[in-house]
Amino acid sequence: MIVVGVDGSRAGLEAAGWAAREAALRDVPLLVAHAMPRWAYETETGRLAEVAAWMREGGRSVLVAAEERARGDEPKISLRTTFLPDDPRAALIEAARDAELLVVGSHGLGGVRGLLVGSVAYGVAGHAPCDVVVVRQVSSVGEIVAGVDGSAASRRVLEFAFAEAELRGTRLRLVQARAQQGFDPVAQEGPGAPKETLSVLRARHAGVPVVEELVHGHPVEVLRQAATGAELLVVGSRGHGTFAGAVLGSVSHALLHHAPCPLAVVRIER
Repeated sequence: MIVVGVDGSRAGLEAAGWAAREAALRDVPLLVAHAMPRWAYETETGRLAEVAAWMREGGRSVLVAAEERARGDEPKISLRTTFLPDDPRAALIEAARDAELLVVGSHGLGGVRGLLVGSVAYGVAGHAPCDVVVVRQVSSVGEIVAGVDGSAASRRVLEFAFAEAELRGTRLRLVQARAQQGFDPVAQEGPGAPKETLSVLRARHAGVPVVEELVHGHPVEVLRQAATGAELLVVGSRGHGTFAGAVLGSVSHALLHHAPCPLAVVRIER
């Protein structure tokens, strides 16, 4: 199952369309969810009943619009809609307990002008129990870009990226940023290290064309430029240099704000 959170914003509708296409590719059901305060969901009598009814009606309109967008893109998918009576971040995290992917827009109606990513997108990317895709500008040049850093976390990033490239029948570009001379993250060896993982995945996904790049520069800027116009940018939630206790690594955190295409944040266990 794929879960997509919608709020009536344009970004939410883009997320619904992206999630519908992904559900069709994976051949899994899609759950379109809209969160509202619990009191509005439950209140039917008293002085706030009229306001609550108005909010529920607005929520139904949001779900109808998102369903129309999703079915317009992929009419044959299995789809259902639901209200989530809670804070959007907590509600979406709970709804994604049994999901393989959670999709949200990059910002919504509650976003502060000037911010590039909303609090919901940031909150779920750091805490969801599954992989998360934050949909910003949707484009297609027939390429998936994955950021790898030589850490053990890169294994899950590679697995996700290869699977996506195979589903879409497109090229996979693996990008590593070298911030300083003399340090080569590709050179790391050992069980589960990227070189070993890459060989296994190349054999498993033999039909996926793969391009490998090692680029000098800061990882955020390198990946931002590499992903311009791409279908999807894939990064891990954690990598080299992550502080103990941090929810997101510095690179994934920054790319939530600066990725030029949909961003997949692959969950890495601590």
